[in-house]
Amino acid sequence: MRAVAEAPSKAIITGEHFVVHGAWALAAALPRKVRVQVAPASAFRVTSDKFGDVGSPQLRPVSRVIEAMAREFSAKPNVSVSISSMVPEGAGLGSSAATMVAVAAAFSRLNSLGLGVDEIIRYSMVGERHIHGNPSGIDPAVSARGGVILFRPGSRPKKLSLEGERTLILSYSGRTRSTKGQIGRVTQIRNKYPGLFSILSDGISELSLTAAEKMRIGDMEGLGNLLTVNHAALMSLGVSNDTLDLMVDLLASMGSYGAKLTGAGGGGSVVAVAPEAKEKSIVSGLTARGFETFKVSVPAEGVKSWLER
Repeated sequence: MRAVAEAPSKAIITGEHFVVHGAWALAAALPRKVRVQVAPASAFRVTSDKFGDVGSPQLRPVSRVIEAMAREFSAKPNVSVSISSMVPEGAGLGSSAATMVAVAAAFSRLNSLGLGVDEIIRYSMVGERHIHGNPSGIDPAVSARGGVILFRPGSRPKKLSLEGERTLILSYSGRTRSTKGQIGRVTQIRNKYPGLFSILSDGISELSLTAAEKMRIGDMEGLGNLLTVNHAALMSLGVSNDTLDLMVDLLASMGSYGAKLTGAGGGGSVVAVAPEAKEKSIVSGLTARGFETFKVSVPAEGVKSWLER
């Protein structure tokens, strides 16, 4: 008997970094997923198609999640965990959160714990804190819940009700980055310029609320304009770089409505929205320049788990 869980990746549409400090952010679950299998074993073991076995530092947070759940529910921590992922690592698309959410969901299913979404998120945060230090929690929230959500720490996430699908373009710069380091950089700026940061954070929070409404009604041109404004704010914090700025500029020149970095910055990916007639040429154009680029339809469903024999 083994338990299987699949959890989606994510894109932060607006509000990253500011959300750590209390602003609203808008994020969407993406159809690219992480799949985790958990089965009873004589000793704990974890393997990954990207990182190998448990000796890899990237896999240590998995053991933290399993240990926390086993301790609280008096369950056996000796399990074999197998991870396969469709999500690039370090790309700003929430690969670690999707992994932690899927691990928690699969371990819950294997032990018939019956945990709900909130509890799965809580246990996944054990691993996320080990990786990122002081994350906002938006990544596991959208991975577990699915859909498109407005998120603010301390508030109940608000899921958008969309009629039909919305298309996003994602493009990976090929450069990885440390989320923990980027969060620390922004915290230093906040501490040095608290008044300016507070005004900027309040503005981005309102921008996220407006972006949610634009997305809800299908005003993708209006949403694109907000993405570009948000990117400029992130540039001012020093979390963008020349490659990401070039990608945003290329997207504008190719006819997108707007684009921005998504995730921690310093590398990772950009997210954009564009007229349907230009989506194919934009994807081809960025791909030809060496950036892994794809379009996705949202909303995508959240974490799912089941048993297999």
